[in-house]
Amino acid sequence: MFARSAVRMARYDVSPHLSKWWKGVRPDDGQVTRHLSPFEQQIVMPWLKTFPKRAYAKFSDSGPYLVATAIIVYGTAAASDAADHAQDKSYRY
Repeated sequence: MFARSAVRMARYDVSPHLSKWWKGVRPDDGQVTRHLSPFEQQIVMPWLKTFPKRAYAKFSDSGPYLVATAIIVYGTAAASDAADHAQDKSYRY
């Protein structure tokens, strides 16, 4: 009778010297033990398929602000360069 229960309690997935340590560990129910290879997953493809639509939506949402900011920054830089150049010319003679 004990021989039947001893066979059932033995663990063959661990080393013999660790069988006492792993005796109480039960396998997790529902744990995922298989995964897909990175070559099977196609991680980038969904992003590439939706990129044009998302880029258009993001640009149409914040594009006018970005364009207006770029114009203001470029205009300020050009005006300050022109004022600096005019001041340099005034000190020549």
